[in-house]
Amino acid sequence: MRNVRLVTIVVGLCASPLPQAEIVASSDTHYVLRHEATSTLMPDALWRRLVTPASWWHPDHTYSGDAANLTLALEAGGSWREDWEGGSVEHGRVLLVQPGEVLRMAAPFGPLQAAGAYTVWTISVRAADEGGGSVVVFDEVASGPPSARLAELAPAVDFVKSEAIARLVEAGNAN
Repeated sequence: MRNVRLVTIVVGLCASPLPQAEIVASSDTHYVLRHEATSTLMPDALWRRLVTPASWWHPDHTYSGDAANLTLALEAGGSWREDWEGGSVEHGRVLLVQPGEVLRMAAPFGPLQAAGAYTVWTISVRAADEGGGSVVVFDEVASGPPSARLAELAPAVDFVKSEAIARLVEAGNAN
């Protein structure tokens, strides 16, 4: 039975395109990340999912442990926030919205806030070139003081964003 499950997992992974992730550059004072994934969801459906972070963000990467506490005000100056009994946090501030195409935020998530990093996260959605569906790209650029040691944080951020893009492009419920 165990072998059947393993074969099923391997076949499933081979059948679905895996997200591409890359730490493009990093040093103590900056990093550049890029993630790209395809989805069977059409661009409008993927956009609707994107702007509802509670539907795809992993609860392990929240302060409250519950992604249902996440909201996004989709306008320049709006916030990607998390509110729970006893606390709240602004994870990001919206800089640009081009509905259905681009969302850009100043978004020093998690330890990047305490490190004093300035982080710009640009999320682009477009129709896939072939076969329907869509392509989503995460581009993230962070800069901070040498004490931020961003080269050490980059792999952890890369992991979180890799997981996030994989959950975002799932056609079903990711929670």
